[in-house]
Amino acid sequence: MSSPTISVARCSVAMAFDRALGERFAPGLALLGLLLLWEAACWAFRLPAFVLPSPSAILSATWKLDPTIWAEHIFATLRVTLLGYGLSILIGIPLAIALASSRLLSRTLYPLLVIVQSTPIVAVAPIIVVVMGAGDMPRVFITFLIAFFPIVVSTVTGLLATPPELIELSRSLGASRTREFRNIRLPFAIPHLFSALRISITLAVIGAVVAEFVAADKGLGYFINFSTSMFQVPQAFAALMMLVIISLGLFQLVGLVQRLCFAWSLPKNEH
Repeated sequence: MSSPTISVARCSVAMAFDRALGERFAPGLALLGLLLLWEAACWAFRLPAFVLPSPSAILSATWKLDPTIWAEHIFATLRVTLLGYGLSILIGIPLAIALASSRLLSRTLYPLLVIVQSTPIVAVAPIIVVVMGAGDMPRVFITFLIAFFPIVVSTVTGLLATPPELIELSRSLGASRTREFRNIRLPFAIPHLFSALRISITLAVIGAVVAEFVAADKGLGYFINFSTSMFQVPQAFAALMMLVIISLGLFQLVGLVQRLCFAWSLPKNEH
């Protein structure tokens, strides 16, 4: 016969196990419930597909389209997204280091960056296309404009969040400015940087789609525009679903890079 203490311990373990299962599967179950509710609403109210297609109609439209067409549009959007994202990293991180190194430069350039970020990119995109011409270049530049600002701001915040006593110690030991940034400030900025990189990769997808709305002959943004103009709304929703999958996948990929290369920068509950 088990003692009351053992019974309480077993109940605690069972409750903790059930809680862990609930936390793990709750998002998937919530999404499944939402899709079932969506499907039931479309069936109950007999909504036409050109108004609001059901999830089953969207899946049907996905499977009906030639896979090579999907591959062409997905690759076009991914190319612009990754090029713009890479450019935002290549320019954003050195710019953040420069802003953190010079108070004069920070006071001079930071307001200009805020102005650029505050300008609605949808309004500026047609002008950029006219100025830069056709091709990938204007689309990559539009993607860069949307994605680079969080990288700059978060990296500057991380660089300036370094404890002052460590900076004073390094300077008392004769460390150069370069070593100070490389060995002290940058490691403290890594968590901030990866938070920005996760945000920026999703913004880069948005930027690529906005650019494709303005001027493109392929890509998921172009495909959504084309599908809605032809009243093929299930097809447009299918392209939107692809964009969500790409955005989530890239978001998780950035997180994976952090876990593999900079695991020490993760919060304790994510190790």
